[in-house]
Amino acid sequence: MTSGSAEDSDSGSQWGPTRAFGRAVLLTGVLLVAGVLLGRIDLIVLAVPFALGTAYAMRQRPSAVPQIRVDADDDHVVEGGPITGEISVVNPETTGYDLVLVRSLVSNWLRIDRAEVSDGTAGSDGGGSGSGGSDGGGSDGAGGRPPALTAAGLDRTLAFTVPGAGRAAIGLHGEALRWGRHQIGPVAVRVAACDGLMTSRSVVSNARGLRVYPVTEPFDADEAMPRAAGLVGGHRSRRPGEGGELAGVRVFGPGDRLRRIDWRVSLRARQLHVAAMLSDRDAEVVLLLDVLAEGGRSGGIKGSASVLDTTVRAAAAIGEHYLHQGDRVSMLEYGPSARRLRPAAGRRQYLTLLEWLLDVHVDPSPYEPYDQVFGPHLLSSSALVVVLTPLVDPRSAAMLARLARSGRFVVAVDTLPELAVPPRSGPWTEVAYRLWRLDRANIVGQLREHGVPVVAWAGAGSLDLVLRDIARLAGAPRVGVR
Repeated sequence: MTSGSAEDSDSGSQWGPTRAFGRAVLLTGVLLVAGVLLGRIDLIVLAVPFALGTAYAMRQRPSAVPQIRVDADDDHVVEGGPITGEISVVNPETTGYDLVLVRSLVSNWLRIDRAEVSDGTAGSDGGGSGSGGSDGGGSDGAGGRPPALTAAGLDRTLAFTVPGAGRAAIGLHGEALRWGRHQIGPVAVRVAACDGLMTSRSVVSNARGLRVYPVTEPFDADEAMPRAAGLVGGHRSRRPGEGGELAGVRVFGPGDRLRRIDWRVSLRARQLHVAAMLSDRDAEVVLLLDVLAEGGRSGGIKGSASVLDTTVRAAAAIGEHYLHQGDRVSMLEYGPSARRLRPAAGRRQYLTLLEWLLDVHVDPSPYEPYDQVFGPHLLSSSALVVVLTPLVDPRSAAMLARLARSGRFVVAVDTLPELAVPPRSGPWTEVAYRLWRLDRANIVGQLREHGVPVVAWAGAGSLDLVLRDIARLAGAPRVGVR
């Protein structure tokens, strides 16, 4: 179990009397003064139990504040996966805590379905009901089995007791609803002791961070890459070489290996022929994420997907596919920050890619994005550039046109949800929305006319037809102008 929150043992946190202590002292003083002034012994006798009870309860005053610790079983979770954590309250004193109140903040995308309090007598204020047939009161003692509390998102305070030099833990069980960096905490704890006569100041712990990775949608691309830059890889190249894909049969020539001789064709033609193969080469894939605009509404893994959700999940799926084939994958952001992930291959690059995607966010800006990231020293001319864009901002279409004019192989993946609606409604909203859709369709048509294929993301096989056409164009002869 890993820990994400520090223990809070600040000695500056002090204990103070409660209102019950003030009422007990006031009532005892009033009875004693009235008994002495009025000469009534019965008032003095009546004050004795209050004085003795207060003195007995205050015989062991606590000095140290409780210690809080927020733990999680795993800080690497995938969307839709279960999350389990624990909030521990440790009593360093020999004096027991009569009441411990715990309240925690939880990210909106972390749904806590159940909170179970163990090692203490548990309850819930505000009339919260417990699961398992519990009425939300207490258990049969500190050694009994405490009830399980249902606290969706910990939106109410949990109350229980902790014996002297003891420990109580709140087990959290829930589900991660959306990718990103989320937190459990901070956790605030307030304790009452000495039969409710002393209370501590609120002790607040640090938050526990959780990294929720995007779920990788099924994706597979079987078509050849347009250009393969490396010497060895898993893609079929258009160039002849030492590979496993048959390119044809030709006449034996100088430099051909004897093991490539096709004896059936040679005997039939009465001349040596060899089998020509296509070389297997790796490729560089650049995933360009358009973060200029957001659209739609995110509902988590079980709800609707926004533009950013589709962009991040599609990037994770495409990156995983090509990294699994041994290709080099890099990532770029088209926005004011212009973040960049260097090209690399292997499992380490895949984990780095997932970490990089957690920090993707929409950053609208009226200024022109930083276009120098598309320079030849950063963006290889032989790389396949997959642009994930909603085509909402006009600057996105201009960027695609510039990439196409530079001679690079560009594929635009449309990430705008089909059911996306305007955020505001008015008398002319529907007409304006239809006009905007028509204008966007015209932009998509113009991009296709200029050689930029635009396809909607649909999981597995989304780019097969486009990659096939691009590979054919790459292998076609080009006319040179003198």
